[in-house]
Amino acid sequence: MLKVKNVTKYYGDFKAVDNISFEVKKGEIFGLLGVNGAGKTTTFRMIMNLISPSSGSISFNNKKIDYDVTDKIGFLTEERSLLTKLTVKEQMLYYGALKSLDEKTILERLDKLLKKFEIEDYKDRKINTLSKGNQQKVQFISAIINEPELLILDEPFSGLDPLNIELFKNVILELKDKGTSIIFSSHRMDHVELFCEKLLILVKGKTVLEGYLKNIKKDYKIKKVIIEGDVKKSELEKIDGVLSVSKISSLFKVNIKDEKYFKNIFNYIKTKDNITKFALEDSSLEEIFIAKVGEVYGK
Repeated sequence: MLKVKNVTKYYGDFKAVDNISFEVKKGEIFGLLGVNGAGKTTTFRMIMNLISPSSGSISFNNKKIDYDVTDKIGFLTEERSLLTKLTVKEQMLYYGALKSLDEKTILERLDKLLKKFEIEDYKDRKINTLSKGNQQKVQFISAIINEPELLILDEPFSGLDPLNIELFKNVILELKDKGTSIIFSSHRMDHVELFCEKLLILVKGKTVLEGYLKNIKKDYKIKKVIIEGDVKKSELEKIDGVLSVSKISSLFKVNIKDEKYFKNIFNYIKTKDNITKFALEDSSLEEIFIAKVGEVYGK
């Protein structure tokens, strides 16, 4: 289990991370979210022991993170770090050696992973001759060549087409099922909702929301009502408890302050004909994320 406890990081007088705490259990996918500059990258670097916290503690399986522990960590960075003049094989021998693996083990694992990622013919190709998507596959393989117990994925689907996104999804879920602890970061909230049981949202280095995704969505007061039928936007906007009304194609999306105001919408709908859809839904994670970031920035 990864434990981040009361961690703060200063760069001079600038507080990049402000007293954050979270845990990632074995076989759990944890979402660490935030806009650019929120403190995610600094947090990743502290977990990797590349930089030290100013205060607080980080441990994995009850051990302080040092070089022995980082051998058990994989990191897929948003900024790609491949040595593009090397072949795929040379790249993996280099990365594997950094993780204290012997050559025989590296090559055995590499053959299996190249087959899994459907690029087994590229083993002796120089990386700079590969497509962006295949370079992304090589980057992913380099992050898991050591069969990590903890894996950090920062924008893992960047630059991938839908078929390869599906391939990556399957590999991530396989790793989860094998017990790998995974930290997942993405600007695509639909991907976060697909993978993450728990999440934390950082804004300006501070935690603004943390917990189990299903509870976050359930407890978030603002709900939305989806309506299809003969209704008028101007009439919906006047109903008590309505925050906003938008229309996409034939559907009206009505945001309400709280679930208790649903009855006001229902009473309005009862007076209308030809209603083909009427449903109360939780706010999406993307809507919650935008609202929480907006609260901090005053938007």
